[in-house]
Amino acid sequence: MKIVLATTSRYRIEIMKLTGIAFDSKASDVEEKFEGRPDDPEELVKQLSKLKAEAVAKECSDSIVIGFDSISFLNGKVLEKPKSYEEAFERLKEISGGHHDHYTGITLINTKTKQVFQRVVKSRIYLREISDEEIKRYLEEDPGYKTHAYGYEAISKLSSTFIKRVEGDFYSFARGMPIATVIEMIMEAEK
Repeated sequence: MKIVLATTSRYRIEIMKLTGIAFDSKASDVEEKFEGRPDDPEELVKQLSKLKAEAVAKECSDSIVIGFDSISFLNGKVLEKPKSYEEAFERLKEISGGHHDHYTGITLINTKTKQVFQRVVKSRIYLREISDEEIKRYLEEDPGYKTHAYGYEAISKLSSTFIKRVEGDFYSFARGMPIATVIEMIMEAEK
């Protein structure tokens, strides 16, 4: 069966290529902000990954379609992507020396059998104390900080030195795809 990722994320595509499994990718174009959106992070990523998988599955036959959604969660709230330098600076100050949680929801749909498989992978990320000077230098060097809900790039540039340790799936946190879980789900769906 054909594998289709319901995403065009370069990070997820990069990780999937490492498997050697042939796949296609398609954007899902799902609106992530909607009325009745769950506050619980696990429910939120399950719901959003399912909406994304369903949107792409409508266009695919005899395929395994995989939708993803990732969020970071701190102090009872979902961390949205920072909209400004100031917001990113404050975010990094807030998480400096502490930890935040990262959730990735995966929904796999076998379009032939109509079976749906879902999992949520949680990781906890601990950061060392980060100085104001380091934060400023990082934000000036990496204009991509706005693309990450936690306000920093996990595995490149100066910000990779912020991470003290990760509990859970590193690739789920760093690239939005817990690849071992995805492979297990594909094997389950192909039975």
